[in-house]
Amino acid sequence: MDRTEKRELVASLSATFASVPIVVVTRNEGLTVAEVSELRRQMRAAGATFRVTKNRLAALALRGTPFEAVVPLLKGPTALAWSKDPVAAAKTVVTFAKANEKLVIIGGAVGTRTLDAEGVKALAELPSLDVLRAKLLGVLKAPPTRVAGMLAAPAGQLARVIGAYARKDEAA
Repeated sequence: MDRTEKRELVASLSATFASVPIVVVTRNEGLTVAEVSELRRQMRAAGATFRVTKNRLAALALRGTPFEAVVPLLKGPTALAWSKDPVAAAKTVVTFAKANEKLVIIGGAVGTRTLDAEGVKALAELPSLDVLRAKLLGVLKAPPTRVAGMLAAPAGQLARVIGAYARKDEAA
């Protein structure tokens, strides 16, 4: 990679880091190409990205972004994961790390808040943004549904009572 390509990579990563809410730092020592490919496939499915970069270039890209505090974590064979959903990257990395002990979570950051490995694991236990939106929509939708049910209930009860009298008259 020549200097121009390195500058373009740093600029691209820096722009990406400025637009995402989370970055997770992992140590990927000993992972095979097939395992990394599987992790990337899982990350793409979750709407996240997993990238192995040189630590020096990643540190340059992180400078000036809210994630500058994770630069000290970039030692040894590391890789970065990020996503637009604050939980997706953490959840996918933690799930993969449980199944494959070669992937070690070092830490990460959500906005300007730095997380250790336990913080990333705790974040992964939260529901995703889509699940939270669905729950909120359910809460907002529930009151009108209940009101409609309550208004329809007396009419239904009246119809059942009239139907019972009609069946009683037919039997007699």
